[in-house]
Amino acid sequence: MRPKSRMRPRSLAVRLVLGAGLWIAAALAAGGYLLSALFTDSVERGFDSRLNVMIEAFVAVSEVGPGNTLRLTQTPPSSRFRQPFSGWYWQIADANGPVLRSRSLWDQALETRDAGTAGGGEGTAPFEITGPGRRTIRVLQRTISLPGSDQTYIYTIAGDIAAMDADIAAFNAALSWSLAALGLVLVIAVFVQVRYGLRPLARIEAALGAIRSGSAHRLEGEFPSEINPLATEINALLEQNAAVLKRARTHVGNLAHALKTPLAVLGNEAARAEGPLAETAARQAAVMQRHVDHHLSRARTAAARNVLGARTEVMPAAESLLRTLERIHAERRLDIALDIGSGAAFGGERQDLEEMLGNLMDNACKWAKAEVRVGAAVKDGLLRLCVEDDGPGLAEEAREAVLNPGERLDESVPGAGLGLAIVRDIADLYGGAITLEDSDLGGLRATLTLPAASAAASGPSGAKGA
Repeated sequence: MRPKSRMRPRSLAVRLVLGAGLWIAAALAAGGYLLSALFTDSVERGFDSRLNVMIEAFVAVSEVGPGNTLRLTQTPPSSRFRQPFSGWYWQIADANGPVLRSRSLWDQALETRDAGTAGGGEGTAPFEITGPGRRTIRVLQRTISLPGSDQTYIYTIAGDIAAMDADIAAFNAALSWSLAALGLVLVIAVFVQVRYGLRPLARIEAALGAIRSGSAHRLEGEFPSEINPLATEINALLEQNAAVLKRARTHVGNLAHALKTPLAVLGNEAARAEGPLAETAARQAAVMQRHVDHHLSRARTAAARNVLGARTEVMPAAESLLRTLERIHAERRLDIALDIGSGAAFGGERQDLEEMLGNLMDNACKWAKAEVRVGAAVKDGLLRLCVEDDGPGLAEEAREAVLNPGERLDESVPGAGLGLAIVRDIADLYGGAITLEDSDLGGLRATLTLPAASAAASGPSGAKGA
């Protein structure tokens, strides 16, 4: 069964999403810092402009009276300047110190900084200090020369920046949440885009799963131009693998015919002749025939065992063998029962399955008294085939010996002694195993463990990739 597609460490999807996420975070952080700085500068400029308007208003209502005395023709309308330590203050000072100041200052004075000669109304840049009540205030000063006076005056306006800081903090909070939400949306969009962009790779994975399960023989469907060369190369590799397998099978078959015919001639000639030499020749010809069959079987299986898409359903093969063995042992009237689980399939060639299962079933039929049972089931990716009979069984110490080529413990039963050895050799080539143990029927149980074929996967959709 094909594993579910998911985000895995070291995957392309993870790399792309993480990379995009880092760039998005960096870009949003830089943008957020710039926006916050611009907003802070705008708020401070607005605050300073307000302070400057107030200074101009105080200058407009200032006049120098008799005795070079400075006075205001109008009282500032804002009540904040009359409330002690309200955070808003004004002060007019000359070289000797404060001349006039707001009631909010009470008995304190604001710091003044030298702005140089400012007959044209020049002043210092806005600055912040700790004012009355330990509040941070922003101060704007201008040095003014009034008509009718030969001295200059320093006009100072100060305002509490708590409200300005609160506005900046509220903006920064809203900006942070907004950028975080935007970042999340962008990461989700990147994730969706990456998943959509990599979908053709998932289709290739599904197609390869279909090939391994035997439901397809090549990658089908149309793929994006970036993926299409990969699909083409995979199909070429599959075709080359199939061609190599076909040539190997052809060579094995040719070798089999080239060896079996001379051996059959030698065996027939030795059988017709008499004497010790003829018997020796017949015996050695039979040994050579067994070895040829054994090693040709191994060579054929070794050539076919790694073929992608090899899949053989157990039930049709078992039913075919059952019909053959019922005809061979018809006179014994054996009860051969099949118990094949649904979906039981071998991950290999049918010829190999029939040779292994056929040898086990034939061996059971030779030794059975009346009953033979054949079962098959798939568990944890392995196919378990059990063949048991109600015959005399086999001693535990002799079970390993019968798996060796040419080993026969009872010459009265026909055979060459290669059946179980061939079964073990083919099973080994597929990474499987065979075990012999006592059967509940009273005879021998042979359990063959082989790789199960993957569940038939649906091929890739024919939709065109993006």
